[in-house]
Amino acid sequence: MLKINIWKEPEMSGDVPVRPDGKISLTLLGDVQAAGLTPTQLTTQITDLLKKYLDDPRVTVTVGAVNSRRVFILGQVGRPGAFPLLPDMTVLQALSTAGGLSLYAAADKIYVLRIENGNQVKLAFQYKQVIKGNKPEQNIVLKSGDTIVVP
Repeated sequence: MLKINIWKEPEMSGDVPVRPDGKISLTLLGDVQAAGLTPTQLTTQITDLLKKYLDDPRVTVTVGAVNSRRVFILGQVGRPGAFPLLPDMTVLQALSTAGGLSLYAAADKIYVLRIENGNQVKLAFQYKQVIKGNKPEQNIVLKSGDTIVVP
């Protein structure tokens, strides 16, 4: 999510989502490529494009929110789905975010699927052992794209 501010142009300013194709949509300009550019580079690009329509446009671009870092939780949890990945989020924290385990969860058969070097890796997570403090090394810090499976 980007915050675009164009001085003295409130109808053209506001929060703008970056679409999956990496573009944003702006009044007068239509689609503008945003992915791969820093806020400063995008500011320059939008300013240059607006010069056709406005005298001396003054543009500010800031990052409002980063929503692309997600983890996925499937199976026997309160609310399965995609969740924002917070800094240093562990498996236990992610399970808590998903509403905890359901009554039917196979607590010691949980695993994390992760892509490493182009290959899918399965990492064991024995819930009952981890919460007892017996296997703290299994409560790993998650990475973007990880999938937690709770059978």
